Amino acid sequence: MPDSFTFPRRHLLAAAFGSAAGLAHGKTEQPLTVAAFPLVDVIAKDLLKGWSARHPEVRTQVISRQYDDHHTAMTTALSTSGHLPDVIALETSYLGRFSLGTGLEDLSAPAFGAEQFRDRFVPFAIDTARNREGRIVAMPTDIGPGSLFYRHDLLAQAGLQERDLTASWESYVEAGAQLKARTGAYLIGDVRLLKDVIVRGGTPAGEGQFFDNQQRPQITSPRFVRAFELARKVRKLGLDARVEVWFNDWAEMLKRGRLATEISGGWMAGQMANWVAPGTAGKWRVAQLPENTFCSYGGTYYAIPRRSAPEKKQLAWQLIQELTLDRQRQLDAFRAQDAFPALLAAQEDPFFEQPVPFLGGQQARVLWREAARRIPVVKMHRQHKFADEVINAELDNVLEYGKPIPQALEDAQALLLHRANR
Repeated sequence: MPDSFTFPRRHLLAAAFGSAAGLAHGKTEQPLTVAAFPLVDVIAKDLLKGWSARHPEVRTQVISRQYDDHHTAMTTALSTSGHLPDVIALETSYLGRFSLGTGLEDLSAPAFGAEQFRDRFVPFAIDTARNREGRIVAMPTDIGPGSLFYRHDLLAQAGLQERDLTASWESYVEAGAQLKARTGAYLIGDVRLLKDVIVRGGTPAGEGQFFDNQQRPQITSPRFVRAFELARKVRKLGLDARVEVWFNDWAEMLKRGRLATEISGGWMAGQMANWVAPGTAGKWRVAQLPENTFCSYGGTYYAIPRRSAPEKKQLAWQLIQELTLDRQRQLDAFRAQDAFPALLAAQEDPFFEQPVPFLGGQQARVLWREAARRIPVVKMHRQHKFADEVINAELDNVLEYGKPIPQALEDAQALLLHRANR
């Protein structure tokens, strides 16, 4: 569930059906299909159990693939118009690739009326789903408010407090040096996590992480310089364990108290509690990211392919409304799958005030709710994934081969400029 991980869905207020009510007369020859990835597929299947009872004349089907396979298959399907599902689940990091093309239906059009629902979601989530013309092409269901997870016990052992980690990114690194010296624990799994959040958090509102509003790459800007410099410092001080998230060595280090912090979405608490490191319950706390940086880690959207079967589009839209607009279903998905709801009404439930046992009884959901409402809109670009790969390759050149940071960023800038102008 990181920038590419797990998320949930929700349902419909009766009024949301609108003109879609009564559309499903007669049995559809082909099933209404939803293409999804884990754990989105679980939530979709749960919803469709009730859907089938209410719509016995409509056959339904969930087509599930692993995360990368799903998005690759959807890219192919949209470009060839072959084997198109009726509803597509899309993860945030892939949204730019799809929303800036012509493969998705315009949900702002009168036939769908998505604009009437825009104020029901946290602002950044719905605005992220707009194309260049400002039209909504996907509906948000869950988000991943970013936060800093830290080992409360290790911090106390090192004689440090939360503010030592959060005052600034520089103080975060300095605190990491003291943590390493006094406890032997690494500050973070890999410096890429630090680089990513500094770059993302410094993105001007309304622009892209790598490209500005004129589609020009911004890789030589001060936020990239700062991110690379701090990443290099962390590596030189030996503060990162050089382990990748979701791999076995990363999980083992979390279990053994060898990683003092983790930068991720709020859903990470459930992942650690349920299968990564349940034995560390009570030792973790969360805080807002250093410098009150607010950003999102993953999220899920639902869209309708523009060239999918016309006769099933209103049914598909009805289903998307059920997946995104129903408060109770959103809460059920949050409880079951740690899918933080994008729907504002769901965020007002008393469940958010309840203590989180894994986090020592902290009211962490309140903190994530505050973060969710302060996350700025970062526009997705169709070259987002490629740009991320280019930046990571240049960071490796800096860390492993001593390439000067200005040269690394200039080379990345040149490559992305060439790619963007193709």
